[in-house]
Amino acid sequence: MDDRTVRMALERHWDASDAGDFKVEHDIYGEDAVLYYPQSGERIRGRHNIQESRFVQPNKKHFTVRRIIGGGDLWVTEFVLTYDGIPTYAVSIMEFREGLVVNETQYFAAHFDPAPSRAHLVERVG
Repeated sequence: MDDRTVRMALERHWDASDAGDFKVEHDIYGEDAVLYYPQSGERIRGRHNIQESRFVQPNKKHFTVRRIIGGGDLWVTEFVLTYDGIPTYAVSIMEFREGLVVNETQYFAAHFDPAPSRAHLVERVG
């Protein structure tokens, strides 16, 4: 799979995630894919279980992709995941094999204010 095709698959994945289209959202995963959430110590094995874990999640979700970077078998997506109106900044690292995701690791971080000690050095964005 060339990089352009992978990027299109990722865009389709994130669009489907935002739309709540659980079938299309999970087309990108191999049957034996593994999803890691290091912050909560969870590992979910298999496309079906990954899909089910997201289906039973009760919060209203919205995904805003900030950028997708990568090449070959390794791709990173930076996005804002809003749960019930509260934004969380996230990074998804996806490893591909034969055109499908075989490993994904997601990291999440809450918003925080800049430290006063560097306030004079920063440009406020978003």
